[in-house]
Amino acid sequence: MAQEVVSAHFPATKNQDDHHDHQLLQYQCIKTPFSFSPSCKVFFSHDPIKIVRAKGQYMYDENGVRYLDCINNVAHVGHSHPMVVKAGAEQMELLNTNSRFLHDNLVQYAQRLQATLPEKLSVCYFVNSGSEANDLALRLAWEYTGHKDVITLDNAYHGHVSSLINISPYKFHQLANAEQSKSVHVALSPDLYRGNYRQDHPDPATAYADDVNNLIQKAHEKGHKVAAFIAESLQSCGGQVIPPAGYFQKVAQHVHQAGGLFIADEVQVGFGRVGTHFWAFQLQEDFVPDIVTMGKPIGNGHPMSCVVTTREVAEAFKNSGMEYFNTFGGNPVSCAIGLAVLDVIEKEDLQGNALRVGGYLMRLLEQQKEKHPLVGDIRGRGLFVGAELVRDRVKLTPATAEAQDIIYKLKEQHILLSADGPHRNVLKFKPPMCFSEEDADMVVEKIDQILTDIEKALGLQMPSTVHTENGSHKRNICGHRRFVAAFNLRKTDVIIQTE
Repeated sequence: MAQEVVSAHFPATKNQDDHHDHQLLQYQCIKTPFSFSPSCKVFFSHDPIKIVRAKGQYMYDENGVRYLDCINNVAHVGHSHPMVVKAGAEQMELLNTNSRFLHDNLVQYAQRLQATLPEKLSVCYFVNSGSEANDLALRLAWEYTGHKDVITLDNAYHGHVSSLINISPYKFHQLANAEQSKSVHVALSPDLYRGNYRQDHPDPATAYADDVNNLIQKAHEKGHKVAAFIAESLQSCGGQVIPPAGYFQKVAQHVHQAGGLFIADEVQVGFGRVGTHFWAFQLQEDFVPDIVTMGKPIGNGHPMSCVVTTREVAEAFKNSGMEYFNTFGGNPVSCAIGLAVLDVIEKEDLQGNALRVGGYLMRLLEQQKEKHPLVGDIRGRGLFVGAELVRDRVKLTPATAEAQDIIYKLKEQHILLSADGPHRNVLKFKPPMCFSEEDADMVVEKIDQILTDIEKALGLQMPSTVHTENGSHKRNICGHRRFVAAFNLRKTDVIIQTE
């Protein structure tokens, strides 16, 4: 087959070497019918980075410039961790084959993984990606229940294969003229900041769960039956959404009464990231899902994933008459790497580090919320944190352009951060678990300065406290209006005058 060499030119990023300042980087690729997909967008597409190596929480470009990585929840225990690299290399020197042969690594890893989970979650299916895991979870639910319909959350993302695009509003809302599958029902995202039921609601968990129940009843009226409710334990692409306490328990009750199963997607947030617990679904007290899926951090960058379910669900799947086999799932190298990841999490107390450093990062960001009108909400658990930017704290107008400006300005200062959510206005922190308080200090200091510059350019000032007649305090929300403040030496005495 003939191959055609094509070139793409991008402006080079500036660095310490003057001769690179105006140089054009030439990216060459081999153009064949199987060339790299043009649908795949790189980070910082206006000025992409060529990363050649990484260590811990740092990545290095081709010129040796070091970047602090606040994006990669895949490199869970740190990029190129020596224990993980060694485990994979040593096993690869001995054997790598499929799981139709007996091997100790598979058994030992399944036992270690199950030990972190509630007792009833006792059967593992090893696969290769989060998408494979979620696709298999749907098959398990369909086979066990005999039903077809799936309830998903608005703004959810569960993977790239066809069955998962159908249940991922984060994706299918982007498709022009796309029709939602009649067997898929989209429930309200349990967002306490900009959702239908917010922090001032007396019982948001029940209100959001009732929305799921309403969908179930409407499906029944049309002759449909629900096989599963699926949710990320904490929504990631949806904007770092933390469900209210009790929500999963109430949803599970409705779903089980309808004969369906509850699938907890831990692909983004599992393995100790939330700090207080090993799995994010455990944040919901006394809740146990019927199926758990895991991916990304499980292999620290090695392609592996897993589905864990109950013995009853597994037996129903086996009795379907169709054998399930996965060529690479659970191979000796993958299991050796998975074991090493669990060892590092334990030996280096990375779950504890997520709790300590994540709490510290949240406190720093809360201080920014008190200082900057663009910061509308800070939310998260452990090292899974979101800062939602808004132009108006009453209307919650998304500060999308400002969020993009921040991540590009941070990149110029060698910090990698992303923005997501339905409005792309939530700054997402999900760094490697070795992230430190010093790293948090540096990132927030840079964000503070960038916000100050943006707000100065926009003429924004912080909502200020004023005294009411009864001596209590209230906030004036300024939005984009200009204010002139005359300050007394005492911080609490602030007089506000509108221009």
